[in-house]
Amino acid sequence: MENQGTCQARYELLATNREVYLERAREGSKLTIPTLIPASGTGKHTNYPTPYQGVGARGVNNLASKLLLSLFPPNSPFFAMRVDDFTADELTQEDGARAKVDEQLGKYERSVMQSIEDSGDRSAHFEALKHLIVGGNVLLYLPKDGGTRVFPLSRYVVTRDAMGEMIECIIEEEMAFASVAEDIRELIADELNAAEADNGPDPKATVKLHTKFYLENDKIKSYQEANGVRVPQSEGTWPKLKSPVIALRWTRIDGEDYGRGYVEEYLGDLISLEGLSKALLEGSAAAARLVFLVRPNGVTRAKDVMSAENGAAVSGAMDDVQALQVNKQADMSVAERQIGQLIERLSYAFLMNSAVQRQGERVTAEEVRYMAGELEDALGGVYSILSQEYQLPYVMRVIDRLTRQKKLPSLPDGVAKPTIVTGLEALGRGHDLTKYDMLLKALAPLGPEVLGQYMNVGDYITRIGTALGIDLDGLVKTQEQLEKERAEAQQQQQQQMMAQMAEKAVPAVAKEGSEAVRQAVQPQEG
Repeated sequence: MENQGTCQARYELLATNREVYLERAREGSKLTIPTLIPASGTGKHTNYPTPYQGVGARGVNNLASKLLLSLFPPNSPFFAMRVDDFTADELTQEDGARAKVDEQLGKYERSVMQSIEDSGDRSAHFEALKHLIVGGNVLLYLPKDGGTRVFPLSRYVVTRDAMGEMIECIIEEEMAFASVAEDIRELIADELNAAEADNGPDPKATVKLHTKFYLENDKIKSYQEANGVRVPQSEGTWPKLKSPVIALRWTRIDGEDYGRGYVEEYLGDLISLEGLSKALLEGSAAAARLVFLVRPNGVTRAKDVMSAENGAAVSGAMDDVQALQVNKQADMSVAERQIGQLIERLSYAFLMNSAVQRQGERVTAEEVRYMAGELEDALGGVYSILSQEYQLPYVMRVIDRLTRQKKLPSLPDGVAKPTIVTGLEALGRGHDLTKYDMLLKALAPLGPEVLGQYMNVGDYITRIGTALGIDLDGLVKTQEQLEKERAEAQQQQQQQMMAQMAEKAVPAVAKEGSEAVRQAVQPQEG
């Protein structure tokens, strides 16, 4: 893989296959967030056009926020360290061993999550999700020192095998000559002309850095080039499942190296909304323009009309002056109705709150929850892709990075591995929770006596907690704790009964003793 000419030549060759996806992404960005995937040749001084509607930008930000909260929920781990079944069977043979292992794995998960929160990667994830929604592709780079860099589609190329796994990726960066490392400046010093060598580097001179990652023998390897010259000691090697680069796609299409964006599926509605919004805005501006027409041969002079103050008296005839009217109310109302329908369709597509609640005076909370669930279910396929191609590689790379930094203990291979517990799995848990609620409501008319006789309340509480994703350890009493409390309650009850019996026995014994004494004394007195 590495012996295919320079990285720059390889990058330019693969860029031709990327062009059709990049142009489609730029078209979607133009109608939503123009600065996200700008056109070729733009820079920091470019004056970007502003869309005539804000539905696209609001929809992208809203959907990205929902995905961010679903895939990476705050203050809650999005993965769990699972022990394989064979190891679990071995651990359960010893009393308390499995609980200790789960406790240590819980600390392991919290350490990883604390590192992720401290790294500030959440903002990078939000940017990456917006790129996925609009352009369908984005590249994440997780360097060994921490943090996450986001590369748009215009700055990298990728090739995949038949199963969709990355086999080659090249990142292109253009940097100022003065900002690159000293060893790289010395490496390409021969390419500078004599004037630059004598007078110092041109402040406007730039250096193109190409970083190549490729798959070889189940290992991810990399090296870097500067202006076509290979940088010494820039090589790197990582395990396949712990790659520092993650090439993400919104959709997975067999035989294609890149994915398609979510915005592309609704590009027709966005184009229609943009055109109608522009036409309606321009028509409204024309209709709002105030122009008076004065009859040329009338007695009223145009100068008097224009210079007259509010409430002033001007000599003239009313028929000589008339306001200019567009008279396009009917046509503009048609465009306005069509805009409303387009906004409604796009609101459903981007899961905006306005799409959840129907128009009506009485909208029940159950209707709102049902509609919200229907909209969330539409992302089921997206969750399945992102969990395997986004969340799992990301957490694997973070764990590997923390292990190399000696911030986490090294776990034996094949014993415990991370499992994603958000996204699609959380969606399935939500359906389970709904079914549990429906079951309880259906059984409620039978009464608490029947429920207590036929229903295992402890198991029901455990299943509800699992569906909600709540850690029930220490929150819900275990069967051993309940049995211990029952035994203690029975023992306390027996002690109370014995104390009561003793209290009743003491007066009786005292009474019998006093009666015996009285009977013994009476004969002596006689």
